[in-house]
Amino acid sequence: MAQVKIYGRRSVWGERRTEVSDALHDALVRTWQLPPDKRFHRFLLLDDDDLVAPRSDAYLVVEVVCFTGRTREAKRALIAALYDDVVPALGLTPDDVELVILESPRENWGIRGVSGDELALSYRVDV
Repeated sequence: MAQVKIYGRRSVWGERRTEVSDALHDALVRTWQLPPDKRFHRFLLLDDDDLVAPRSDAYLVVEVVCFTGRTREAKRALIAALYDDVVPALGLTPDDVELVILESPRENWGIRGVSGDELALSYRVDV
C-alpha cells in the first residue's frame, strides 16, 4: 500500500494535477512494482500565501505514506526516479521538489474492513 500526498501552489499546479499524478505513479510502478491500477493520490494545493518556502513558485512537496517493508534500495530507487524522471518531465529543477517517505506497520492501517496485516495484497511490499 502506498498513498501519495502532493503539496504545492494551486496557482501553479491546479491545472496540472493529471500530469503530476501520472509522472509520480509511473515512478512508483517502476521502482516499487505497484500495480498500475493502485493509484491513491491526494492533492493538497494551497493559496500562494499558504506555502512559504525559499524555493520557486513551482515548489512541490511529495509525501509517500506506505506500509513498512520496502528495502533501502527500493527507497533510493524511488528517490532517483523522482529526480531523474519526474522532475524533468514536469519542467522542474531538483530544488523545486522534496520527497518524504513515511512508513507505518501494516497493523496500523484499516483497509476494506480489516487490519492492514490481515489484508491480502496482489503485490509485494518487500521490494
